[in-house]
Amino acid sequence: MSQPRKIIHVDMDAFYASVEQRDDPGLRGKPVVVAWKGARSVVCAASYEARKFGIRSAMPALRAERLCPDAIFVPPDFSRYKAVSRQIRAIFLQHTPLVEPLSLDEAYLDVTASSSCGGIATEIARRIRTQIRETTQLTASAGIAPNKFLAKVASDWRKPDGQFVVPPAKVEQFLTPLPVQRVPGVGKVMQGRLAALGISTVGDLRALPLEQLQALFGSFGASLYRRARGIDERPVEPDQPVQSISSEDTFAEDLPLGGFDELITQLAERTWRATGRTERIGHTVVLKLKTAQFRILTRSFTPDTPPASVEELRDIALALCRRVQLPADTLYRLVGVGLSGFRDREEVVQQGDLFRPQHRE
Repeated sequence: MSQPRKIIHVDMDAFYASVEQRDDPGLRGKPVVVAWKGARSVVCAASYEARKFGIRSAMPALRAERLCPDAIFVPPDFSRYKAVSRQIRAIFLQHTPLVEPLSLDEAYLDVTASSSCGGIATEIARRIRTQIRETTQLTASAGIAPNKFLAKVASDWRKPDGQFVVPPAKVEQFLTPLPVQRVPGVGKVMQGRLAALGISTVGDLRALPLEQLQALFGSFGASLYRRARGIDERPVEPDQPVQSISSEDTFAEDLPLGGFDELITQLAERTWRATGRTERIGHTVVLKLKTAQFRILTRSFTPDTPPASVEELRDIALALCRRVQLPADTLYRLVGVGLSGFRDREEVVQQGDLFRPQHRE
């Protein structure tokens, strides 16, 4: 048998909020919420002091205010967060060239062939966390496991400022008691469908045969079967350019067209916030809808210049919604807002220069 891989998932602790608290000593020890105030704003990040009140990322800012009236709201500064992220990325690369960033604040590292720290993955993770603390005065948590799925779950095990290892011989023992919602892709709707089958833990899920899961959930059923057994063969892929970013949500009950404009606004904000984690620029706005009969529709629009604000993204998504020409009584169960057609920032600037009118003397 081949040697098990050694994968580390590093996740910064309350990254945006921690940067704000680091740079402003007056915020330390206080409930900090990184978000613009306003009826349509959502939370980008919350300090651990704010999380004690139930505040979480992607929560409407108004709800966060209600949960903690004393919370200190700080507008996000992605240029600062990106600068810190570059420092952290440089630390990762000292230990392995196989680094796959997921966002500004988390990444997978394949250290299977690394000679750092004697090739011991737990020591590499500990060393990386120490370097991050010394360089940025911030803390990180890490999960060490034979694959990406397990490493990501493990990194959340001893947050903040901790690490957890899942050895190959203990994968089944680790997974069996986990709530099924810890499996990627199992949201509230899928969790409800599994609960109706008497499935609440990964151990329960493992008891279902592949054929039954595929019959119930199609291709996602096969993914559930593999995850329940700790199988994940995806390699760590360094420097994968972002191609698309999207956010979607399933309604508690089916809604008519026009009945979910507020949710489109929230999804546009969520997608726009995610674009702040990449150096690339998206050109095409994509709207995704799923009818009550599970028919999927997409509409897209590519403006002459990329959307420059969350308001532009929202307005285009709402306009795309009006382009759906199904009967007025059609009900929908899901909506998504995304950006695609990403290009490098330098390429966008060069194209802008190319087509900008030239003034003659």
